[in-house]
Amino acid sequence: MDTSKRLLALDVFRGMTIAGMILVNNPGDWGTVYAPLLHADWHGCTPTDWVFPFFLFIVGVAIPLALGRRKEAGQDRAAIFKKILFRTVAIFVIGLLLHLIPKFNFEYMRIPGVLQRIALVYGACATIFMFSDWKRQLWIGAGLLVLYWALMALVPVPGGYPPNLDAETNLGAWLDRTIFTTNHLWSQAKTWDPEGLLSTLPAVVTGISGMLTGEWIKTSRNHYEKLTGIFGVGVLLLVVSLTWDLAFPINKKIWTSSYVLYTSGAALLFLGVVYWTVDVLGYRRWIKPFVVYGTNALFAYVLSGLIAKTMFSIKWSIGPEETQTLQGWVYQNWFQSIFSDYNASLAYAIANVLLVLGVTWILYSRKVFIRL
Repeated sequence: MDTSKRLLALDVFRGMTIAGMILVNNPGDWGTVYAPLLHADWHGCTPTDWVFPFFLFIVGVAIPLALGRRKEAGQDRAAIFKKILFRTVAIFVIGLLLHLIPKFNFEYMRIPGVLQRIALVYGACATIFMFSDWKRQLWIGAGLLVLYWALMALVPVPGGYPPNLDAETNLGAWLDRTIFTTNHLWSQAKTWDPEGLLSTLPAVVTGISGMLTGEWIKTSRNHYEKLTGIFGVGVLLLVVSLTWDLAFPINKKIWTSSYVLYTSGAALLFLGVVYWTVDVLGYRRWIKPFVVYGTNALFAYVLSGLIAKTMFSIKWSIGPEETQTLQGWVYQNWFQSIFSDYNASLAYAIANVLLVLGVTWILYSRKVFIRL
């Protein structure tokens, strides 16, 4: 499989993932959302819990495709690391800016976040890739998963708590409060953060699983040999994850090791289906919207966040102590007036997906690709 075909399949998968991220992040009303479009309350996994790890997996897949030739050609490592560092810092800063807009209240700025985690995972995985072969990457990934399990399951939590996986008293939550203080954590919890520092360790392994997949795709094996490996390892990871779940439950919010294996296995199966459909069978009539999304993925995600913040920031008074947001007005008049509550909320989310798609389509048609 040549590079262009590899990137086509990857762009489709990336585009589907970004569309999914925008869909689940932008319901009309969080009180009326269909269950599959919500995260699991704590332990367990819904389709929504696949979306973020799928994107980190894709970040990993892209690393050997983007850096592999440079590494093999023996290009100046200092220049490569400079580019890796720039991209890591740039994505992290964009994540911070999204949290700051529109009030720019630094006192309560959330430091962890989705883009921040993407940045750290990319930086760590790209560095690991430059210094190691696939065998060492495999051992590093396995070691990080076991280390994270040991920290969460065996180490007592300062303050008198035994090792535990509860939201506010686990070791990761304590570390986030200690380093960031409650002012700079997820506003809906304050005492812990779903993109916290300690849980970034297993998130890096999600990226490593993608890197190993990218290196497998780069080999000279034929399509069916590659697909056999992708589907076989995907099923194996699902079996191992469900077994580990009995002792270390699958949990997105603390990114447990079993969750890494579960979502990496699911990502392999998903990628395998896309690869088989697009590259092997050649069914491509349906892929254009996802290619459009996938080739400007970071821009699409940031744009969706800016649109949401703008819709909630524009407001006006409708009574002595009442205000109306633009988001609320649009939702009530354009969606709730037509659909039932749950369908109105879903329709609003779909409208966000289509709006961002429209903007990215304009960029795609003009061959404008915004990358760092």
